Amino acid sequence: MTRPNLRRRAFLATSVATSVATLAAGLLAGCGFQLRGTADFAFKKLYVGIPPNSPMGADLRRNILGGSDTVIVEDPKQADALLDVLSDTRGRSILSITTEGVVREYRLSQRFSFRVRDQKGKELIPPSTILLTRDITYNESAVLAKDYEEQQLYRDMQRDIVQQLMRRLAAVKTV
Repeated sequence: MTRPNLRRRAFLATSVATSVATLAAGLLAGCGFQLRGTADFAFKKLYVGIPPNSPMGADLRRNILGGSDTVIVEDPKQADALLDVLSDTRGRSILSITTEGVVREYRLSQRFSFRVRDQKGKELIPPSTILLTRDITYNESAVLAKDYEEQQLYRDMQRDIVQQLMRRLAAVKTV
């Protein structure tokens, strides 16, 4: 091939790649996609009623501190808003069994109940519950692997609860 043909091919390849990238960006912008960004809470000081050394408490604190300008305080009297955890329970129920009566599937669930109130006791978010479920197959020949998978699913549910809680906290408009 001659040099002008190589240049022309390189130019065409570059312009096709640029066109595809521009088209993809236009499609993403048109569908409403945007990066998550930071949460803008109506309160600047939040008391979290979850122990900071628990997995849920640590995950929630990390998301609040990393995704907003809100400060977490340890004294409820200094807070603009108080997050009260009413319950946080995990469950496991049998979903299906084999003809021999051996468990084939379990349904894992995590129920998180909370409320958010201001310093005067006015409810900003009334008592609410987030309930998540996941189904898991069971095989008694792979007990350790299934136990690990179950713990991973609980961690995944915990992350989902924290993300839903962040969205609900961001929905509070006034304190």
